[in-house]
Amino acid sequence: MLKLKKVVIAVPKNLNEAAQFLAEIGQEQRATDKIQSGLNAKVDELKIQAMADDEPHQKKVSQLVEGLFAFAEAHRDELTDGGKRKTVEVPTGTFGWRMTPPAVSLRDVKSILKSLKALNLQRFIRPQEEVNKEAMLKEPEVAKTVKGVSIASTRSSWPSPQSWRWR
Repeated sequence: MLKLKKVVIAVPKNLNEAAQFLAEIGQEQRATDKIQSGLNAKVDELKIQAMADDEPHQKKVSQLVEGLFAFAEAHRDELTDGGKRKTVEVPTGTFGWRMTPPAVSLRDVKSILKSLKALNLQRFIRPQEEVNKEAMLKEPEVAKTVKGVSIASTRSSWPSPQSWRWR
């Protein structure tokens, strides 16, 4: 049977010791921050190097893809048996064509909404309903009478060493 070791946690005996705990928390957090900062700097350096190393490969892939599809467009009819197939299989992989589903893109939504209303096209306007939580907080006793609604607050505590205040 696995026995778990209990960790003994120090507890300050008075306010002065509590202040010392906060000072130590600040020191440990600064040490952690320094380690994390060094790690992040190394990761950033590695990312920059990887991007530089990868650039010629990405350019080559882009050129090859462009060339492949130039060939494919020029020979599309024979590659697809007159449009019967959308995918071409070769020993090293596949390539093909597909139609993406239609998509709507909008610019200046406010103007579009005004136009839709003016043209009596409300079927293109989606009404949005949502629960007003702010109103419920103003009337918690009434809100609690609704099935599924609960209103709660929790107590939390936090350490705040002086060094954390300057972040």
